[in-house]
Amino acid sequence: MRRYGPAVLLVLVGAAVLRISLFGDLYLRYVQAGLRPYLVASGVLLGLLGLVRAALTARAPRGRTGTTDRGPHPAEDEHGHAHAGGPRVAWLLALPAAALLLFPPPALGSYSAAREEARRAAENVGTFPALPAGDPVDLSVSQFGSRAAYDSGYSLKGRTIRLTGFVTHGDGGAWYVTRLRVACCAADATTEKAEVRGADAPGTGTWVRVTGTWRPEGRLGSPAAWPPVLEATAVERIAEPSDPYEQR
Repeated sequence: MRRYGPAVLLVLVGAAVLRISLFGDLYLRYVQAGLRPYLVASGVLLGLLGLVRAALTARAPRGRTGTTDRGPHPAEDEHGHAHAGGPRVAWLLALPAAALLLFPPPALGSYSAAREEARRAAENVGTFPALPAGDPVDLSVSQFGSRAAYDSGYSLKGRTIRLTGFVTHGDGGAWYVTRLRVACCAADATTEKAEVRGADAPGTGTWVRVTGTWRPEGRLGSPAAWPPVLEATAVERIAEPSDPYEQR
């Protein structure tokens, strides 16, 4: 079996990549949708390489493990230990691939959001494009936050807003509708959130769709304006969307 170790590892990793990218939407927990073709191509290539390696191993004489072998026996080191198929410790590489194949980890959620400090990039206060006609207006959490904190035209005033995200909790009983925002993949995720008032808080990590109106807090562009506040008129529990992240 050790002779086929590298081939098995390649096939296993390729299958894990295809499992999350070709046969479902699990890849959206880790990378943006536009990277799917590259994941599929990588998974197929790894699987093919594994099959080719297995075929070459099957055709090679059992006593030879490479072009440097000189006799009918596996190459040995100075202690007489055979190295056919590579060191056994290499099989540990199979554990991450098997975990991804059988038990894909969940998307980043309330734990990641709670760990991140509220780091707000310096932005200039200014006017924003007009919101679409009709209420409620569906906005991403980041769009709502930007308009609430920096829009000198107060485009949110008097409008009914609907936000989608998962629940996180803060001090003093405060709770937030929260979303993680990514540029490329889950590794660069940053937190966007809005405080919800006027409604009971669901459990941490629960996905909700919150409808309400903006409540101005603090001077535009100041730390007091963030996180923005939404006075809720309705809170609906929903299933986690297939793409749980907002895009930058």
